[in-house]
Amino acid sequence: MTIFESLNNTTDEAVNNAENYIKTSQSYLRLKVFQQITLSLSLIVKLVIIGGLLTLALIFTAVSSALAIGEALGSISAGYLIVGACFLIMALIVYYFRKHIERKIISSISEKYFD
Repeated sequence: MTIFESLNNTTDEAVNNAENYIKTSQSYLRLKVFQQITLSLSLIVKLVIIGGLLTLALIFTAVSSALAIGEALGSISAGYLIVGACFLIMALIVYYFRKHIERKIISSISEKYFD
């Protein structure tokens, strides 16, 4: 066996190894993309379902609270105003802590996606 034949065999082997590496990397990338898509879709579906149920619960609780407060005060409109003011205060608190909430969300999502 000459040096040229040995060099040719080594080169062919290196090319085959590189092709196998590329195919394996492509398969891994496809699986990783599939995983990210399914995680994202499941997260969105869960958020929509839970958010919808929480919204319904919040609406019924707010209306019943406003009616109860209104009956206790003798003015239904005052009950609705008090409940509305409570929601306004909660919205201001969430607005004040929005950066902290964003950081928490980003860190929790990045743990899922980059692991």
